[in-house]
Amino acid sequence: MPTTGFNYRVLVVDDDPSILQTSVLLLEHKGYDVRAARDGFAALAELRRSLPDVIISDLAMPHMSGFELLSTVRRRFPHIPVIAISGDYDGSPGVIADVFFSKAQYTVEELFTKIVGLLEQSPLRPFLSKPERAPVWIPRSDSGYFVVTCTECLRSFSIPDDHPTTELRETRCFFCDAPVRYLADLQAIRKKAKRSSG
Repeated sequence: MPTTGFNYRVLVVDDDPSILQTSVLLLEHKGYDVRAARDGFAALAELRRSLPDVIISDLAMPHMSGFELLSTVRRRFPHIPVIAISGDYDGSPGVIADVFFSKAQYTVEELFTKIVGLLEQSPLRPFLSKPERAPVWIPRSDSGYFVVTCTECLRSFSIPDDHPTTELRETRCFFCDAPVRYLADLQAIRKKAKRSSG
């Protein structure tokens, strides 16, 4: 861990209480100052209190998913490095993170090594280019619509699903009229249907 005379701050976001508690204990044991949140909205509340040096987030969470959280973080706090962890998704280009781990397919030491690497790069991050509007990944509901959370005003609204394929799309927020780019996640629906039929 880089030595600077103070503890680096890590924000861990996961809706599974046991994973969240274990992650906090492991990181604190390594000397990090750790904050925890159970979904994207709770994570944004933590960000208002103090900005972390690294964010570690699950992707499949209720209320505000990790995809929506990371899209908001990229727009508002592009200098904060992010590690995404998920057991439901792969590390596709739609995941807006510096590092991606599949759950149960990485070691704790690999995670610590990536954290150290991101902290060493962090002074350069404000100068790195970033997309003007990072897309949000959202799952499609069984009833044929998407629930989108605006990355500007953070309010949610539903839109009909009239595209059969995964592709980059854009709509405007019903509340603040900000443009919202999103990627439709059909993979989660296919997995759910497969589990139901099996």
